[in-house]
Amino acid sequence: MTAPATRIDLFDRLVAESRPDWSAYVDHAFVRGMGDATLPQACFRHYLVQDYLFLIHFARAYALAIYKGRDLREMRASLGGLKAILDVEMDLHVGLCAAWGLSATALEQAAEAKATMAYTRYVLETGLRGDLLDLHVALSPCVIGYAEIGRRLAATPGALDGANPYRVWIAEYAGDAYQEVARAARENLDRLAADSLTEARFPRLLTVFRQACRLEADFWEMGMTLAG
Repeated sequence: MTAPATRIDLFDRLVAESRPDWSAYVDHAFVRGMGDATLPQACFRHYLVQDYLFLIHFARAYALAIYKGRDLREMRASLGGLKAILDVEMDLHVGLCAAWGLSATALEQAAEAKATMAYTRYVLETGLRGDLLDLHVALSPCVIGYAEIGRRLAATPGALDGANPYRVWIAEYAGDAYQEVARAARENLDRLAADSLTEARFPRLLTVFRQACRLEADFWEMGMTLAG
């Protein structure tokens, strides 16, 4: 008797077929520098400001996902992502930035870097021209990827020690609350895929995912180089 095939969820399949782009994102020098505390603090400060602006646009993307929801279940799933940004991540950034001498007013008045504009507008444009599955695939490297990065960094010796200035960021994304956000995002992606994914469509979704991963890596690079 033939054993049933092992099920692979959509996100894992996208990662498996985008390995170079995915690895360049989750194992970027910026990420490694947070884990071992070698990242220059000016780079992290610049990243924090841009990530605050980035999250404002991602909140809009989740609001678009609510609008595109075909029923209350889909709308509530997207609402969970929106609330995670507005009620968790934004507060984290305000608190972190305050510790680095940056006020909420200064954050909102900051100019967007090119990498910030490129990534956020790509996600919004993907959602506007596509359906809910397109949009959530574009969002997934961020929402699910940060959970993986947080877990990896938390397992790095010394990453959560008091001497590491990035320990609060790491602990937030490695923590149970954010890990649950990522788990829910995976489940939602699979529900959408079960309803509307075909093999003919998968290559187009893979293109969206790979591009989002490349834009994530560009975002880290922007932080490393302090480039606008």
